[in-house]
Amino acid sequence: MDTKNLIAQRVAQELKAGDLVNLGIGLPTLVANYVPAGTQIFFQSENGVIGMKPLDIPNTSSDSLTDAGGMPTSVIPGAAAFDSVASFGFIRGGHLAVTVLGGLQVDEAGQLANWMVPGKMVPGMGGAMDLVSGAKRVIVAMTHTAKGAPKILKACTLPLTSVRRVALIVTEMAVIEPTEDGLMLREVAPGVTVDDVLAATEARLIVGESTPTMAVAA
Repeated sequence: MDTKNLIAQRVAQELKAGDLVNLGIGLPTLVANYVPAGTQIFFQSENGVIGMKPLDIPNTSSDSLTDAGGMPTSVIPGAAAFDSVASFGFIRGGHLAVTVLGGLQVDEAGQLANWMVPGKMVPGMGGAMDLVSGAKRVIVAMTHTAKGAPKILKACTLPLTSVRRVALIVTEMAVIEPTEDGLMLREVAPGVTVDDVLAATEARLIVGESTPTMAVAA
């Protein structure tokens, strides 16, 4: 299994039946593919949809039905569409159980930086600031390093998306939980050792006596 799908599969295990969940652009959208059959999750997109689902036919395009990143999507029976004002009312009102977002950096305090891409023009942070501040749980789904450089740092060098501590970080190497005491290493990926994770992480990690392996399919 490739890196992105491994991360998405592990993140999907954090979702519970009946949850209202927002998936960020890119890697997080893959999470919907790994929800167990029979488990009803309501996926919300900040451009104004509740009830998104993966396309039944891959590579099928649509001019009128897209996610927040402009990618074609599909919906479940009974899905709802509404304007951006209502959509951000859900987000800012604290009605989202979970948001899953990509990340550029996370620091020892569990603070996320995910909207300013170095060397690239970006239109702004979009809904990221609202999502990190408003959702009950914030899960960061990202690769552990970028071109060999750690992305989990002592302090973010990019502008923070929010000063709020995220709930969980899931990478292709590990599951890490930010706590008041610091970043707790909860799980390692199959074939990855604790020492591998420590070597790829700039931030200090708290490691217990034993660290279980992620329960993901090969």
